[in-house]
Amino acid sequence: MRTLPWEYAVRNLGRSPVRLVLTVGSAALVVGLVLASAGFVRGMSRSLQSSGEPDNVMLLGAGSEESVERSEVQRGVETHLLATVGGIKTTMGQAHVSPEVHMQLGLQESADAPARPASLRGVTGAAFLVHPRVRIVRGRAPRDGAAEVMAGPLAAARMGLPADRLDVGRTIWFDERAWKVVGAFESGGTVMDSEIWVPLDDLLIAAKRTTLSCVVATLGEAEPADVDLFAKQRLDLELVAIGEKDYYDGLSAFFQPIQAVALVTAALMALSGLFGGLNTMYAAFAARVREYGALQTLGFTRRAIVLSTIQESLLAACVGALIASAVGVAVLDGLAVRFSLGAFGLIVDSPVVLVGLFAGLVLGVAGALGPTWRCLRLTIPTALKAV
Repeated sequence: MRTLPWEYAVRNLGRSPVRLVLTVGSAALVVGLVLASAGFVRGMSRSLQSSGEPDNVMLLGAGSEESVERSEVQRGVETHLLATVGGIKTTMGQAHVSPEVHMQLGLQESADAPARPASLRGVTGAAFLVHPRVRIVRGRAPRDGAAEVMAGPLAAARMGLPADRLDVGRTIWFDERAWKVVGAFESGGTVMDSEIWVPLDDLLIAAKRTTLSCVVATLGEAEPADVDLFAKQRLDLELVAIGEKDYYDGLSAFFQPIQAVALVTAALMALSGLFGGLNTMYAAFAARVREYGALQTLGFTRRAIVLSTIQESLLAACVGALIASAVGVAVLDGLAVRFSLGAFGLIVDSPVVLVGLFAGLVLGVAGALGPTWRCLRLTIPTALKAV
């Protein structure tokens, strides 16, 4: 088969700058929609799946295994746990047992500003032992009784505020008083990134609460069954033991329908964008009926013309896909998105970029085949007389 030279397809792209811009732009838009949707699903999934330590066990109130925020645990459970279960991990004499309070409260930018939902966790110093991925990157940990807090990198996004609103030195309001942000921490992409940490007793007083949400313990020589036996023996405490990793895996399974909806929405958005891109490419190639007729009179077969058109379409679509991928990595990657548990960042990594590039390839091939086939169905005399 005699084929058209590669230079023919390349030069055709420059014949109409407007057509080239529209073709590349439509491909970039389709790939951008795919990247945003895939990054949303991947970001939510990774945030939940990366949360929780495999050696940690949570003691929750019985019946609250699916929501730590609804759980109520009596004060002093951590003492009973240490006295009953041997083999809890210790570091320099400090047991890895963290009593915690998890709450969703309304915080204010100032005394007269409207309340915004925020995820708060009341902690003691032991929280840094049982959550080793948490590290303070600026400032320091808050002190008890000083109305101080520290914030994760997505805490401001959780509240719908600019990222610098919770920088070290700023203040927020709740419990009718100002609290100073004295530290900033990171937790490696877990759900804790969207939280604000408050000293445990301070949060209990502010929330007018007397019970904990959970007690988190890191196992050393002890087994999960040992903690489970403790919970079952102490019926008066009404506890249930669950692995921290298992807890967040359960939350991930709970949010799978939302991820499925996001995937369907992504598919519909990509499909609508694909049809829009196909419409642009159809208009670009359908106007070249006489050109195709002339090429056939010169001895080029229909297969050769289709191949050249696909080359031209793929080149334009790949340029658009590369542009969208570069913008996606620069702009979308890490972009904060709020959801019920807090916030997470979109993830535009290698697999997501590959999905976007594949969408660009599909657009390039599909965008060329339809209009080219319609044009080539005409007889040569009819094609040469086309206006």
